[in-house]
Amino acid sequence: MAIQRHDVTFDPLPEETLARWRKVPPAVVSDCMNRTQVMAGAIKPVAAGMALVGQARTVTCMVGDNSALHMLTAMARPGEVLVADGGGYTDTALWGGIMTRAALSRGIAGLVIDGAVRDVAEIRDFAFPCFTRAVVPAGPHKGFGGIIDGAISCAGAVVRPGDIVLGDDDGVCVVPLERAEALLAAAEAKIAEEEETNANTDAGGLPLDRMGLGEAEII
Repeated sequence: MAIQRHDVTFDPLPEETLARWRKVPPAVVSDCMNRTQVMAGAIKPVAAGMALVGQARTVTCMVGDNSALHMLTAMARPGEVLVADGGGYTDTALWGGIMTRAALSRGIAGLVIDGAVRDVAEIRDFAFPCFTRAVVPAGPHKGFGGIIDGAISCAGAVVRPGDIVLGDDDGVCVVPLERAEALLAAAEAKIAEEEETNANTDAGGLPLDRMGLGEAEII
């Protein structure tokens, strides 16, 4: 099977908009999307404290084959995030130190992969934001093919080119590009609301006070 790609275009978000998104935790914006668009809990950063914000470039990899991921690395623009559907297969790494160096040379903002990576000590040393399902030493094959810039399901979340990918210690959330403006405003409002709730707690109250749950029913 050859490597195939969709001919898609999307407008890059301005830096000032991305700067606002960097202040939004994935958990907050997922709450604003009715607790949806979150990747499975198995997708975690390879080092604590890694954070990720950027627009997605997507790839579907044949299991155990990273040739399409290599090609996407060469195509991606600075600031973009590679999001790879590796089929959830964890016994062959589709990413490692060599590709991390290549991604950094291209200005790529990070990687999310529903699959496995290796060379994590190098990835940590480079402080390259990398979110993965697993770590394994076994390396990949090449030549079976894959699909670039299509709509994918990555660990249970729909991702399309241009969507906003947010990652932190909690995991990864994906914001559909067509909803980004409204969701950014909603997320910022929710952050302000949570700050008020925390201030109330610091003053001796409880979050329950603001939930309007009423009294427990006596049985």
